Amino acid sequence: MWRPCPRCSARERPSVLRRRILAAVLAALVIPGTAVAAAPKPVKVVKDVTIPPFPLAGLQPSIANDRGIKLGGIGSGLFPGPRDGDYWMVTDRGPNGQPTVNGQKVRTFPIPEFAPAIVRVSTKRGVEIKKYIPIVGTSGKPVTGLSNQAGHDEVPYTWDGLTVLPYNPSGLDTEEIVQTPGNGEFWLVDEYSPSLVHVSARGKVLERLVPAGLHLTGADYPVKETLPAILATRKQNRGFEGLAINGNTLYIAVQSPLQNPDKKTGDASRIARILTFDIRAKKVTGEYAYQFEDVKTFDPKVNGDQSEMKISGLAYVERNRLLVDERTDNVARIYLIDLDRGTNLLGGKYDAPATTPSLEALTSLSPIKLPSKSLVIDLSVVVPSLPGKVEGITLLADHQTLVVANDNDFGLGAFDANGKLIDSGVPSRIVTIDLGRRP
Repeated sequence: MWRPCPRCSARERPSVLRRRILAAVLAALVIPGTAVAAAPKPVKVVKDVTIPPFPLAGLQPSIANDRGIKLGGIGSGLFPGPRDGDYWMVTDRGPNGQPTVNGQKVRTFPIPEFAPAIVRVSTKRGVEIKKYIPIVGTSGKPVTGLSNQAGHDEVPYTWDGLTVLPYNPSGLDTEEIVQTPGNGEFWLVDEYSPSLVHVSARGKVLERLVPAGLHLTGADYPVKETLPAILATRKQNRGFEGLAINGNTLYIAVQSPLQNPDKKTGDASRIARILTFDIRAKKVTGEYAYQFEDVKTFDPKVNGDQSEMKISGLAYVERNRLLVDERTDNVARIYLIDLDRGTNLLGGKYDAPATTPSLEALTSLSPIKLPSKSLVIDLSVVVPSLPGKVEGITLLADHQTLVVANDNDFGLGAFDANGKLIDSGVPSRIVTIDLGRRP
């Protein structure tokens, strides 16, 4: 209790009271033996570089006619390289479009001989390509990015959408990349099967792991059916998209809810799946439900279409904690999740196609526990100029520097009468962000 100061005048007493109250408040805020905590640093962009327009034919001599298409799409994956400012990146299946021909949308491949490639870049002085490694099969031939199987994948067409191309069981739609310590080998994820792909340091596919029962035959490398069969119900062009690594554990994200039991259910669902995989044992060890945000509040521009929500990248933090890139084409946010807080569904009833309702159809998840989830950064606010399709994310060793990259789809736009690309002008960028704190 405050008592009057006997030696103070009546005019001085209120001032003394204020000083004593302030001192008491400050004393209460300071824990003995500790310093006053500093305010968190603001989030800021520390580097923003654009990948130059390298002609594809100059990078892959096997390409007869690149149709004026430049290197792009390498923002599909991002992983720290051997030196500061170096990154491993990966293309997707290559230049592809979806024009409407005779009233029907078709999947076109303007450069059918293109091989997905692993690319090492340096961002010390702009962007320099240090290595360009086309992915090849056991024979040494490029795998290409063409569709694999009739009935399971989209029908491939030439650039103009008029001629059907042959399927290629070796084709890969690669999306994310990590490198294993020591031997320099890579693991990639693929959207087609979906599959997990083990690749040598020189770009040769060592094995491709696909869902049980897929029956993918004729590939120019070993194919093993080791993944849960339910994964084959992935949505077209929405297979595996995110990949992260910690020692001998891989973390794999399906881009969208499975079409389980059907397309209508998958498009309306907010539940995707994240897997854990033991590299030594070559088997899946965990499967977790991931709940998307409600698209109506996440991105009002897509008019309530929940199917616009996607997982486009993962980054390892610590233990079983991951960063998740959740996005539409307009909004991208990075969330921190903890798989240890979620229920491991592997091998349970939700891996069985006969289960009704399916995981994707559930409106109440109880008693399933979701991994904890909290917002780390809204990229749409911090980097509003960043183009859509932010697909590559990685967290550097200091645990507070986030690097992201976008997939510009090789600048694909329209083609002129001679089949030469009229570039979309969308840049392919690598942006480094100081989060100001550890996630």
